[in-house]
Parts: sequence; structure tokens; C-alpha cells
Amino acid sequence: MAISSLLVPLLLLFTSSSVALGNEVGNIGHYPVVVSTWPFKEAVRAAWRAIDSGFSAVDAVVEGCSACEELRCDGTVGPGGSPDENGETTLDALVMNGATMEVGAVAAMRYVKDGIKAARLVMQHTRHTMLVGEQASAFAISMGLPGPTNLSSSDSIQKWSKWKEDRCQPNFWKNIVPVDHCGPYHPKEIAELGEGTCSNANLMAAVESRSSHIGLHNHDTISMAVIDKEGRIAVGTSTNGATYKIPGRVGDGPIAGSSSYADDEVGACGATGDGDIMMRFLPWVVESMRLGMEPKLAAPDAIRRIARKFPDFVGAVFAINKNGLHAGACHGWTFQYSVRSPEMEDVEVFTVHP
Repeated sequence: MAISSLLVPLLLLFTSSSVALGNEVGNIGHYPVVVSTWPFKEAVRAAWRAIDSGFSAVDAVVEGCSACEELRCDGTVGPGGSPDENGETTLDALVMNGATMEVGAVAAMRYVKDGIKAARLVMQHTRHTMLVGEQASAFAISMGLPGPTNLSSSDSIQKWSKWKEDRCQPNFWKNIVPVDHCGPYHPKEIAELGEGTCSNANLMAAVESRSSHIGLHNHDTISMAVIDKEGRIAVGTSTNGATYKIPGRVGDGPIAGSSSYADDEVGACGATGDGDIMMRFLPWVVESMRLGMEPKLAAPDAIRRIARKFPDFVGAVFAINKNGLHAGACHGWTFQYSVRSPEMEDVEVFTVHP
């Protein structure tokens, strides 16, 4: 899923050359260019092949994210990963055309393995922005995508079974009973947790740090931006969501301006991390940029604002302006993003430290 909230504002981005300042990295670039969260090199190569062959930015984004879905990047993209509490894998995806501001997205989609292609079909063939759940699946299949397909794998089922053996810990519930067992869960007032029915350990579980839910292999999103040879910009995201999420949960992944955003007049951004937190903070960055703060300051400033409210949150963002200049910022982990541009012989990975 994806730092969602930082995205739209970061669009104006950086003018510094090959710098590393705190939690930001910047580099001069030119278009065409492909940028992606994480060292997903094969996904970036797939997008670059498309863009280098003259395809549009939208087509290249779809090619790149599709490659990651097929490769099941880190187990957090595409089918066969990140089971929910019921052991099922569902997909979220988004594609946005920065020239027309059209968006297509699917969320909590079952039975169809091609998330990003389904999102593009929503953009191409409907006047809607997002379709969800089984209705999204039915739409995608009616438009010619393969399905219905079981999106689980032996790996995802094994992971889910181990989680059940560990008493369904960690999970995304709060203020409920039972605290340290599997459900069904029921609401319980926080005050009642101290009445002797729960141990101190259970009390701690009720306020467990969110950092245990998101890590380097549970960051749950590829977010990609492409500027094509004509200078047109598109972004896309694809994810199978947070591992052990409550069924029906949708994070920042399929939300335009949350997981990614594109505007030909400015640039694009993409995010990864704790989408449930990051999707709440978008306006701060937008307003900072609107008030004249430089993007290289707005990005880490936004992350600091989130950290003041949620000091345990984990997330990262990359940003690229319309001229191909790119940079990244992060909190709670070391972040890497991948880039391919004309002056590079192959994909290069940039590292950003918190």
C-alpha cells in the first residue's frame, strides 16, 4: 500500500544534484524516466522497455506493475501473498493519467490476478474511478481478464496457518476482546480491560506499536511513475495489502493522491509503507507546497508531521518533477527506490536513510 499522504505535494520536486541530506536523496534526470519504490528492478526494466519502444506513460506503468504482479515482488504485490485474516489474498491497484487526470482503480478485488490491468480497464471503459470487491472482479472478467482464479498460494496459506498457530498475532484490531486470541472479536471499553479479566500483557497488546505490522517484507506496495518521450506522466500502484488485514480493509494503494499522484504540469509521486496512517496526512504537504515551501523541504517536513502524531509509523515516498528530477524521503526504515533514465545503462537503486 503502500506513504500515501505525501504524494500530491511532492510534485514540484528537487533541484539539487546527487545530494544526500538527512532523509532525502535527489538526483538530476531527464525524460523518459521510470521511478519505482524499492529495488524492483525487473518491474522498472519492463516499464523502460515499453517507454523506450514509444509506448505511452500509462502503458509503461501498466507493463511495469504487471511485471511486479507476475513476479510477486517481495510477496506483497500480485497474487499468492499477504493473506488476510481469513487466509485469502485480494488485490488493490491504481493507474492515473497525469495528462487527462483520469484515474482507474480496483480495491479488495477477489479472483482476478491482474490488478493493474483491471484498474486500467476501469479508467478506459467506465466513467467511474474505482470498483471494489466481487463487483470489481466481475467487471474485470467481463472485460476479458482471466478469472475466476484462486489468488492464494502454498506460501500464503502456510504463512496464514503459522499466524493462526501464533494466536493470530499480530493483528489490526484494537479495543476488543479477546485481546490475545483469534476472533470472533467484540468491542470492549478500554477501562474494562483493567478489571481483572485481562493480564498486563493483554493490556500491552491492546496498545501494541504499529511498527510490528509493517516491515521490509510487509510494505505492501509497488508505486511507479513514468514520464514518456513526449513528457506525459502517469503513475500506478499495485498491492495485495497488509498481511493479516481485516477482510475488507483498503489502504492507500488504490486511492489517487494517496499512494501515488500525477500531473503533467508538475510531476508525480509514489509512496509505500503504513498506508492506513499515511493516507490521513495528504493536505499538509499540499498546503506546504502551495505556500511556497520547496519540495525538498516539504517532503521531510510532511514525514516529520506524521511522526509527531504517530512516532512508530513506517513509510517512504519518492517524488519526480516534470523535468525528471527525483528524490525520496522516509521514516522508520531505510528506503530504496529504483530509477531508469536515458543517461543510465541499467536500473539504478537510490538509498534514503531515515
